[in-house]
Amino acid sequence: MTYLDYQATTPLAPEARAAMLEWLGGPDSAGFGNPHSAHRMGRAAAAAIELARERVAMLCPSGGRVVFTGSATEAINLAIRGSGTGGTVAASAIEHAAVLDTAQALGTLHSIPVSNEGLADLTSPLPSDTRLVCMMQVNNEIGVVQDSAAWQARAREAGALFLSDAVQAAGKLAVVDADLIALSAHKLHGPKGIGALWVRDGVQLDPQITGGGQEQGLRSGTLSPALCAGFGVAAQLALERQAEDTAHVAALSARARSLFAGWTINGSATHRWPGNLNLRLDGLDVARLMSECRHVAFSAGSACASGSGRPSHVLRAIGLTDAQAKSSIRLGFGRYTTMESLEAAAKTLINAALQQ
Repeated sequence: MTYLDYQATTPLAPEARAAMLEWLGGPDSAGFGNPHSAHRMGRAAAAAIELARERVAMLCPSGGRVVFTGSATEAINLAIRGSGTGGTVAASAIEHAAVLDTAQALGTLHSIPVSNEGLADLTSPLPSDTRLVCMMQVNNEIGVVQDSAAWQARAREAGALFLSDAVQAAGKLAVVDADLIALSAHKLHGPKGIGALWVRDGVQLDPQITGGGQEQGLRSGTLSPALCAGFGVAAQLALERQAEDTAHVAALSARARSLFAGWTINGSATHRWPGNLNLRLDGLDVARLMSECRHVAFSAGSACASGSGRPSHVLRAIGLTDAQAKSSIRLGFGRYTTMESLEAAAKTLINAALQQ
């Protein structure tokens, strides 16, 4: 199996796995302590979590704190719901469903239009009561990179907070200046089941999960030292390998573009993370392609919305017809993708598409 779905999830880094094993101990191990207990085992587990917190914080600007959550979706909910109930939440039309559905549930969503390249319109007016501006740094479906600095400035001009969904960007691109930043471990070679919300100093949030008052009173519940440790090592590794990983992904992207030269790139060809290649071929039956290429793991869109049968809201927002959206595929590659496996998978996909 050739894995080309890095936007859905990434392989667990061996270093992160090794860090987690220490805290997955059985009854004869000292690694199963509750990090919120006052005894020696609990303090050791708590120290491991704080080390992980420091490492994850390195992905973000200075002058803030990291709150561990169960996922980036939970982090986004904490940011949107916890930052207030009044006023409008402004978000680009191609945000993740965690942003759009949460704002819609509150009845406060203002959709910011995007261009055919997927770039959010910086000239689009914001409602006068906007309290929060949400903008993905890198789009999960089409890989387009937004001008986060400009949107942070727009938010400040409006007197609003700025939430950056950095799930697809953390550890890959420079950190953004924001008030709130959502992160996910499993999108940067960490474990599933843990995310984080970075909160700028001075920003006040209301807890959305109450109980024991853990995580600075914002997110009650016993933390997993193993998941935190894995997240921390994955974050540290991403920063240490950033230049190496970026060069590797750029080479893979250049090769993939040459192999799929007859296909159309969805979204900007220049303002994008190169590890995301969203392509379409008019008339392509993607369901059939996936059935015929079962040894290649790729996506027909966002994994979070797969199986819905609906065309991607992202592809529709950039002007594609339903037919064009349904003839699109997403290839994602990264640190552990080899050039040889990419070339072989591309050949398989292209040959199967030509036979339709």
